[in-house]
Amino acid sequence: MKHRQLGTSDLRISPVGMGTWAIGNDFWGKVDDQESVRAIQAGIDAGITFIDTAPAYGAGHSEEIVGRAVKGRRDEVVIGTKVGIIRTEDDFVRNLKAESVLQEIDDSLRRLGVDVIDLYQIHWPDPNTPIEETMTALNKAQEAGKFRYLGVSNFNIAQMEEIRQYGDIVSLQPQFSLLKRDIEGEVIQYCLDNGIGIVNYGTLAGGILTGKFREIPEFEEGDNRAHFYPWFNKNVWGNIQSLLEVLRGIADERGVTAGQVAINWTIRQAGITSALVGAKNPDQARGNAGGGDFELTQKELNRIDEAYKKNVAGIL
Repeated sequence: MKHRQLGTSDLRISPVGMGTWAIGNDFWGKVDDQESVRAIQAGIDAGITFIDTAPAYGAGHSEEIVGRAVKGRRDEVVIGTKVGIIRTEDDFVRNLKAESVLQEIDDSLRRLGVDVIDLYQIHWPDPNTPIEETMTALNKAQEAGKFRYLGVSNFNIAQMEEIRQYGDIVSLQPQFSLLKRDIEGEVIQYCLDNGIGIVNYGTLAGGILTGKFREIPEFEEGDNRAHFYPWFNKNVWGNIQSLLEVLRGIADERGVTAGQVAINWTIRQAGITSALVGAKNPDQARGNAGGGDFELTQKELNRIDEAYKKNVAGIL
């Protein structure tokens, strides 16, 4: 994988990144911590150099696992984590007050076992806290050398405009995939015009774009992806399967997987610097990395977009 520059920063990251929400072990079903460590390390071995996490993923558990996985390999990876979401027993609470921000970054540094965070991202906007207060705290932490660059996640254009009054941001992390394309147009163009890199999550749309589900799955207890993503609804299932048949066809022609085709489609889109993909085991991590080892032709990209327009556009 050829590394890409993230926005206006000097960070160079792999076009396929490692997303770690699932390994927080509190939202995506049961995971094995040692398998998670091996998955991250296998991803690094396969060329993934960007690892994204957050305190909200398992109330800090994901960060701890990332810290274990990169111990002794810190110089091989760019680490991104987040601030502003406090995980409680049954909720995700937005809190960007200065005191909480300054406490969160110290907790993240400790859990990750690192001296500095490469990319520190505001996880979600907090409507109850003035952005000036948040940015004052973040600028203080950055000046103290606790993180290198600031990014935002789940922000719209107006919110990015506001935050840029108080400091620079180098990245946006939105949900984006072949099935979730609402940042196309204005948001992507804004990022391109302002030197803001895009690191998207949800690349495989909760796993449905792997093509492995031929029927609507019954997820195990604790796996809440069907509530987070709308793709597993019977009303759209048939349409999505029609799109997946095109992905499977291209995959068979190339000798890759449908998931790798979906990943490659994503990183070929304008403005996308790196596509985050989760993995619970080494095989998944290696497979995800393989999505960046080839390039779909324009003809193949057109086939995918035509299938999307025919089967999916307008129903999601």
